[in-house]
Amino acid sequence: MSEKPKIGVWVCECGGNIGDVVDTEEVVNALQDEADYIQIERYLCSSPSIENIKQKVEEENLDRVVLACCTPKMHRTTFLSNLEEKGLNQGYLEMVNIREQCSWVHKDDHNGATVKALDLIKGAIERTKQSSALKAEKMDVIPEVLVIGGGVAGITASLRLSEFGLNVHLIEKEPSIGGHMIQYPKVFPTLDCSQCILTPKMAQVNQSKNIDLITYSEVKEITGVPGDFKAKIWVKPRGVDPDKCIGCGACSQVCPSKAKDEYNEGLSERKSIYRPFPQAVPSIYTIDFESCIKCGACERTCPAEAIDINDPGKTLELNVGAIVLATGFELYDIGGLTNYGYGIYPNVVTSLEMERILDVNGPTGSQLIVPQTGKEVKSIAYVLCAGSRDTEVGRPHCSRVCCLYSLKQAQLLRDRGIDVWIHYIDIRAPGRRYEEFYRTTQEKGARFVKGKVTEVIPEDDHVLVRSEDMMLNRMIENPVDLVVLAPPIVTSQETLKLAENLRVPADEDQFILERHPKLDPMSTKRDGIYAAGMIIGPKDIQSTTAEAEGAAMKVVNFLSADRIIEPNKAYLEDPEACTGCEACVDICPESAIKMNEGKPVINQIMCSGCGACIPECPENALDQQALGESQLKATIRGALAGSSAGLKILAFVEEEVAYTAVDLAGLARLSYPSSIRIIPLPSLARLKLEHFLYAFAHGADGVMALEAPEHEGPYGDAHIISEERIDEWRWDIEDEDVDSSRIWFSRAYVPDWRKLERVFKTFHDIVETEGPLDQETREELMEKFS
Repeated sequence: MSEKPKIGVWVCECGGNIGDVVDTEEVVNALQDEADYIQIERYLCSSPSIENIKQKVEEENLDRVVLACCTPKMHRTTFLSNLEEKGLNQGYLEMVNIREQCSWVHKDDHNGATVKALDLIKGAIERTKQSSALKAEKMDVIPEVLVIGGGVAGITASLRLSEFGLNVHLIEKEPSIGGHMIQYPKVFPTLDCSQCILTPKMAQVNQSKNIDLITYSEVKEITGVPGDFKAKIWVKPRGVDPDKCIGCGACSQVCPSKAKDEYNEGLSERKSIYRPFPQAVPSIYTIDFESCIKCGACERTCPAEAIDINDPGKTLELNVGAIVLATGFELYDIGGLTNYGYGIYPNVVTSLEMERILDVNGPTGSQLIVPQTGKEVKSIAYVLCAGSRDTEVGRPHCSRVCCLYSLKQAQLLRDRGIDVWIHYIDIRAPGRRYEEFYRTTQEKGARFVKGKVTEVIPEDDHVLVRSEDMMLNRMIENPVDLVVLAPPIVTSQETLKLAENLRVPADEDQFILERHPKLDPMSTKRDGIYAAGMIIGPKDIQSTTAEAEGAAMKVVNFLSADRIIEPNKAYLEDPEACTGCEACVDICPESAIKMNEGKPVINQIMCSGCGACIPECPENALDQQALGESQLKATIRGALAGSSAGLKILAFVEEEVAYTAVDLAGLARLSYPSSIRIIPLPSLARLKLEHFLYAFAHGADGVMALEAPEHEGPYGDAHIISEERIDEWRWDIEDEDVDSSRIWFSRAYVPDWRKLERVFKTFHDIVETEGPLDQETREELMEKFS
C-alpha cells in the first residue's frame, strides 16, 4: 500500500430518491481534487454497480472506498463482503447517509441538501485518510440456547433447535407449556382442534433429550456478551418434586382450599394444588402457595412422597450462546375503559374468556350461559377494536387477529343457533383463506354493524349496546344476553422489563423492535438475541410458527461458527503516558478493565466498544479501534471546514437506537433544517469536551448530542455517563466564551422518532437566534484545538 491512500468515491442517485434533491453532478465536480476516482451511480446497490465498484477498486489500485448512498444499516454488509473479495479491509470502507438523513428530509431545500451532502462526504474522505486496517478476532461460542416462553413460538423454536443437536433451555413462567393456544377450542381458518395440534408438540418437548424444560420459572437477570450469556433463573416454589410426582391427582382430591382458575381466565375455581389442564406438560401438580392454607392434607396423601409444603424455590445459573424471546402476549386491561362495562356487568366478557366458555372442558362445559349468573345466552354482540386503534384511550395499533378470531367464534355460535352481531370499524382479513372465512361467517347469518360502540349499559337482565351504524347513518341500540369484547393485544410488563435488562429496545406500540422489519424481522437490535411470535407484534398462529422456525435458523447460523469479536474495542495506545490511576477501571460500564502491574488490561470479549473509558483518562493514554482520535477529529473537520453553508450544526448521534430514530424520520419524509450534520458514534460516552470545542473551532455554530435511552441502548450505563459529562461541560464551554445554549443534549427514542423534526428545528432556531459564532472566538479555539 502506498503512503498516500488512493480513495475512490461513489455517489448514488437511488433512482430519484437522492438525485432529484441533491445535485450529484455538483457534488462530484466539487470533489475532483479530493478523491483519486469518483463516479455517480443510478442504483449503487444493484449488481452491475457493485461489480463496477469491485472492478475499479482493482483497476485503479484503490485502498479506500467512500460510498454516499442510503443508510449504512441497509447495505453495508453487502458492500463490505463484495469489497473484501478484492482485498479491501473493513476499516477502509466509509458510508455516508445522503438519503434518509439528507435528500428525504430536505426535499424542499435542494441547495442546502447538496451542500450538506458535499460536507458529509468530505468528512468521510478525511476520516478514511486516518483509518487503519482492522482485524476481527474469534472466540468460541456456547452451543446452548435459552428460549424464553413456552407457547407455540417457544415450543416450535425449541424443537427445531433440538433437531440441530443444540442444547435448549426452555423457560416457562406457568406450570405447563402451551401458552394461550392451548386455551382455544378451535383455530381459524380451518376450525381444527387447537389442542389436537399442539399437545403432540408439547409431548415432543418433554421427551426430547436436547431440551431442558424448566416450567414455573422466571428469568431474573441476564449478563454477558453474545455467544456467552449468563442467565439467572428463579424456579418458583412448586411444593411438588417433578421427579417424584406420578400425576395421580390424589393430592388435589383432598385439598380443601380453592383459587381462581387461570386456565379458565378466572371464570371457575381450581384446588390450591392443581394441574392446569389434563394435557399439561409436564404432567405434574403445583401448589399455589398464595391460596394454600398449609394444612398438610396433600403431603399426607401423596403415595409418591413428592410434596414439600416448605419448598423454598431455587436459583439456576445457565450459560448460553444465544437467546430466543417468545413470551407471547396478554390482553390489554379493558376494565379501565368503563364505557364497555367490563368488570362492572357480569354479562360482558373478553374474547379470551369466550374461548374458554366455548370449550367443552371450559368453566361452563361449553354451555352458553353467563358464567357468573347461569343465565342462558341466546344473543351475543361482539365489540371489535375495544380499546384498539384509538389514539386517545386504549392503544393506537391494530391487533390483526381480533377480526378473525371473532369470526371464528361467530361461526361456532351460529352453528348452535345463537344470534350474533359483530360491531366493527373495519373487517381486516388479510391472509390465505381469510377472506373466504369472512364470507362464510356472513353466509352463516352473523350480522355486521359498521361503526364504533359508544357504551354498554344494563337493561333488565340484558345488556344494551349503543353504537353508530355508518351504513344507516344513525345511532342504534342493540339488547343482547352477552357482550364479547376484543381488546388490544399487548406485551406484558414482565417482558418489557426483561427487554430492558437485555438492552433490547421496543417500538412505539411496546413490541420488541426488529433489526429490520422486512429484511431481518426475527433479529433484535442486539446480536445473539432473536424473537418470534406476538412479542414482535400481533399475528396469527401460522405466522408465529414461521417466525419461530426462522428465529431457530438464525440461532443455528449464529452458533455454527466462531463468534467474531468486532474490532471496535478500547485499547491502551500510550502505555508510557498511563499513570495507573484506575479512572478507566472505575468508569467502565461492563467491568471489562482490570489492572495488571499498574497498567489497564482491557478484556476484548467483555468490552462493548462504548468508549466511555477514553475521555476519562486524564493522560489521553487510551484510544479505540475503528474510531480513533485522529479519525473522529478528521470527520468533524471535514464536515465543517470550508463549507459554504450559512449555519452549521454538528449532531453526534448514538449509532443504534438514536440513529435508527433519525433514519425513521427520513423514511417518513419529515422535514428539518439542512444545517444539521450527523456523525454517528457507538455511544456519546466516547466524546470529550475537546470534541465539542474542536467542532466550534472548525466552523460549527451549534453542537447536538442525541443519545440512546438510558436503559434501551446497546451500551447500558454508558448512555447515562454521556449525559452527566455533557451537563458538566456546559460550564467549561462558557469559560471558552461559547454560550452554553449552543449545545444541546436529548435522548432519541425509536417510538418517538416523529419528535425529532421538532427537536432539530428547535435547536436550529436557537442557534439561528444566537447567530454564527463570532470569528474571534473561533480563532482562539483554533489556536487551542487546531
